[in-house]
Amino acid sequence: MIESLQSIIPIVLFYSAPLILTALGGVFSEKSGVVNIGLEGLMVMGAFVGIVFNLTFADVFGAATPWVSILVAALIGGIFAILHAVASVSFRADQVVSGFAINFLALGIGVFLTKQWYDKGQTDMVQQPFPKTDIPLLSDIPIIGTMFFKGIYLTSYLAIILAIISWYVLYKTSFGLRLRAVGEHPMAADTNGINVYKIRYVAVILSGIFGGLGGSVFALTIVSNFSHSTIAGQGFIALAAVIFGKWHPLGAMGAALFFGFAQSLSVVSGSIPLLENIPQVFLLIAPYVLTILALAGFIGRAEAPKANGVPYIKGNR
Repeated sequence: MIESLQSIIPIVLFYSAPLILTALGGVFSEKSGVVNIGLEGLMVMGAFVGIVFNLTFADVFGAATPWVSILVAALIGGIFAILHAVASVSFRADQVVSGFAINFLALGIGVFLTKQWYDKGQTDMVQQPFPKTDIPLLSDIPIIGTMFFKGIYLTSYLAIILAIISWYVLYKTSFGLRLRAVGEHPMAADTNGINVYKIRYVAVILSGIFGGLGGSVFALTIVSNFSHSTIAGQGFIALAAVIFGKWHPLGAMGAALFFGFAQSLSVVSGSIPLLENIPQVFLLIAPYVLTILALAGFIGRAEAPKANGVPYIKGNR
């Protein structure tokens, strides 16, 4: 049993990190009242930028290349998310339609530029992906050290740390209070001097930053290149984690860990007696089936912020 856990937990953390990061972006956006179906597109853009930057500047930054790559991907993801903010907040477009447009646009840009720059349907494999790391001292702890701190990606703990920081920002700071007020009752927030449009812009840009981080981490740890199928539904699973986690940063993290566990089953099934006889196809579709069940309200009823998806028009009650 312990040996099985030692093989499963690092893989779960590995697959969960991109979902946690992207889901945090979804929490910020939707807590402010802007539905963000475009998380998939933001991940695609992050994956594309992260891989291309890594391939282009590997000789310049050396071992630091993957870290610089995800920072650049986060920046571009934030800029790209402004398109969704302009459409949803300023022009009061249908937020679901705008989100899907972001998904199609990101994939189109990524595939087109990949074909133009690499003359094929996918990029080259990166030479500077994230390495696995043993955390000093902690990895020497019996049993627990092997499970959580040996042969892991630092991005997994980066995601968990950012989830805790996001919880603190949303629930322990004045900015978080304003953001939640805008998502619950924008008219009341406006009456109290809060700039609803500004808060929503910031929240959507934050969702782009986190989505870019999530996509680049996925690309640089799991696949190591970019193609049209690099981000295949990961953004929608992250969106499900937002809902499953009841629009709470730590809840979204827990849901992302659950979905990460589902994704890891196909990888570790050979080492687990209960799973080794299950056809591989069932394990591969497990994350998507669980996503559908979560969205269908299989476990509990999740209530979104009251103004989520409702454009705000100043002066209207």
